[in-house]
Amino acid sequence: MIKQIVTDPIFLSLKSEPASEEDLQTVKDLTDTLRANRERCVGMAANMIGVRKTILAAQLGGKIRIMINPAITAHSKECYDAEEGCLSLTGTRTAKRWKKITVTYLDENFRKKTGVFKDFEAQIIQHEINHFDGILI
Repeated sequence: MIKQIVTDPIFLSLKSEPASEEDLQTVKDLTDTLRANRERCVGMAANMIGVRKTILAAQLGGKIRIMINPAITAHSKECYDAEEGCLSLTGTRTAKRWKKITVTYLDENFRKKTGVFKDFEAQIIQHEINHFDGILI
């Protein structure tokens, strides 16, 4: 189901909790909402649809990828300043991002995965993981 985007900075600043298989409806809702906003959004964290769980959906490699309980386990030394926007906020802001990251996560079937992402894909994932910690750009 397509959900309304949360814009309340107080709610968005709250930390998210780990997700479980009981949160599969949130995975579907997050996917549906990202798909409905794909013209203006490349990634979403569950708190953006009102659910404080560590689930993200991102458009990576031309398809939507779900990451449940993702963790950055390694990153490059190289950083850059990125100009980012967010559906939950107005305008853009600068954020420091690693150029390359390694992420462990569970997919939508709760299978453990590890992926290496760089450049814009790494930036998307870092932005959404920041949402889990209540960090807004």
